[in-house]
Amino acid sequence: MNLLHDLLGAPDPGPFALLRREGSEHLEVLRGPLSTVARLADIPLPEHADGDEAGPRTLALVPYRQLAERGFDRIDDGTPLACLTVESYDRIPLDEALAALPDTVPDVTDLGFDIDDAAYRELVAAVLRDEIGHGAGSNFVIHRTARARTDADPRLLAGGALRRLISGERGVYWSFLVHIPGEQGRTLVGASPERHVSVDDGLVMMNPISGTLRHRDLAPGLDGRETLLNFLSDRKEINELSMVLDEELKMMAVVAQRGGQVLGPYLKHMTHLTHTEYLLAGRTDLDVRDVLRETMFAPTLTGSPIENAARVIARYETTGRAYYAGVLALLGRDADGKQTLDAPILFRCADIAADGTIAVKAGATLVRDSTPDGEVAETHAKAGGVLTALGLRTAPAVHSDADIKDLAADPAVRATLLARNERLSRFWLAERAPEPVTGPLVGRTALIVDAEDTFTGMLGHVLRSLGMRVTVQPTTALGGLSAYDLVVAGPGPGDPADDSDPRVATLGRVVEERLSRRAPLLGVCLGHQVLSRRLGLPMHRRDVPYQGLPCDIDLFGVTRRVGFYSTFTAVAPAATLPTAYGDLQLSIEDGTGFVHALRGPGFAGVQFHPESVLTEHGPELLTELVTGIFTPAGVA
Repeated sequence: MNLLHDLLGAPDPGPFALLRREGSEHLEVLRGPLSTVARLADIPLPEHADGDEAGPRTLALVPYRQLAERGFDRIDDGTPLACLTVESYDRIPLDEALAALPDTVPDVTDLGFDIDDAAYRELVAAVLRDEIGHGAGSNFVIHRTARARTDADPRLLAGGALRRLISGERGVYWSFLVHIPGEQGRTLVGASPERHVSVDDGLVMMNPISGTLRHRDLAPGLDGRETLLNFLSDRKEINELSMVLDEELKMMAVVAQRGGQVLGPYLKHMTHLTHTEYLLAGRTDLDVRDVLRETMFAPTLTGSPIENAARVIARYETTGRAYYAGVLALLGRDADGKQTLDAPILFRCADIAADGTIAVKAGATLVRDSTPDGEVAETHAKAGGVLTALGLRTAPAVHSDADIKDLAADPAVRATLLARNERLSRFWLAERAPEPVTGPLVGRTALIVDAEDTFTGMLGHVLRSLGMRVTVQPTTALGGLSAYDLVVAGPGPGDPADDSDPRVATLGRVVEERLSRRAPLLGVCLGHQVLSRRLGLPMHRRDVPYQGLPCDIDLFGVTRRVGFYSTFTAVAPAATLPTAYGDLQLSIEDGTGFVHALRGPGFAGVQFHPESVLTEHGPELLTELVTGIFTPAGVA
């Protein structure tokens, strides 16, 4: 194709992008002028006029530093929010495009990782010990960069890499090449497996992917089957996907009118790796640029809760992320003029500077069950596909398509995968149509105090489904409390005994005000811990954090499956205790006295997250708790 030859070989072709989207038999070619804007709201998306064709209008490269729009910490490396305005749009049949793309591999010098394996092990150990081990969050993604150099034209190197990625990489959401010309320009080429967010006809979708099985560990035949079954049953892998599922449900709670519905789980087969994934879907009427803003950025590349994950990343990473963990966002209009959005996460990608410097960033998801050696191996595996496409790695032997498909269809594999949903919350798994609500909480008002954990958005959806009128306010902008029937001291990261933490101090004032007025109060996670301290219960830091952990507990005489995201817990010597605010009834763990929940006259607290997808019967549990708060005479 002369078009591809010109774009990859002409002296000055201008900005352009080559995209192969999932399932497409065409390569899309986008050309047009490039501009930079300061905010996502400034991304150009022209209005639809009569006679306009449906299709893409703008391709935006959204850097990680754009987190500043949400007020989150990040290393500001100056990477621009760049927008290619689509003035020319072509679709080339895929077989013709592959024939036209370069098939040679220019010389590339491997410079190794910027952080060697030993140093990265130490970094992983420090995050596990000092962050997850001290309640800063449930998971964090810390990256390192594989570096290389070439004297070849970046466009030719990237064009050949794109050809090999399209031909050789299965399970890709987008394969892409984006060229920004000039001395300070760059060329990005990659194969992202993960949709971050899309909007089409008002349907918003997200696609959390987590858990990694390296195919070199998957032997053919019976051993391969057993390896895959062991992977699907591995608690670390299950917890990792559950945590990112909860985190993306938090985002869907903000952008979708009734929150997101969970579909899956599914296997995501790539050429060298297999992942597990869910699909989230909901309806939205937001501008697609607002959808982008409220979903910055994927927990699979940052961590949870997102705001504190950004702080941890800024502390532990010594360089900016450029476009890694940002998104490549294609904005457009459909035939009716409605906005469309398709945005994969920018990872599994090479960033080639105009001077031939190459950076391939890869991060490991650190959870309570992680090991330093395992996470080192994961970064090598995640960088491997792009490094192979650049000619820096030899492609490992892989199983045939038939082997992969046979394993995916195996009844035991399917049953093991679907078993992950057996004890999850039906609230998030079922489609929720608007319908009249009845029950004891209809018409009641609730204020949820958000201490930097947007689980509060999910909690709001559950309480609204019970008929309550809900307001969510952050600790940094808290109004009056007396106007609400119920105040929820909500969750957040951190040490509940650290009164110098502004979030903890604000929750303390909320708890004191409601208790002193005998006004209905519910504490969740950090809010529960602050309430427990005010009632005289000591705090204990668990030796092993309960982050993203589903457990069966005895909750006031009834066995409940609930989801924990905590490192600290209150401790009580007995299941009933007197306090200045009335007698306490406590749900405690046998042998340790760890407090799972408490209730007293007009108040209650839970260490777990009733709104989490890990809590099996969250709406019913909340109905019982909140109804009991409003009718304190029923509490023993």
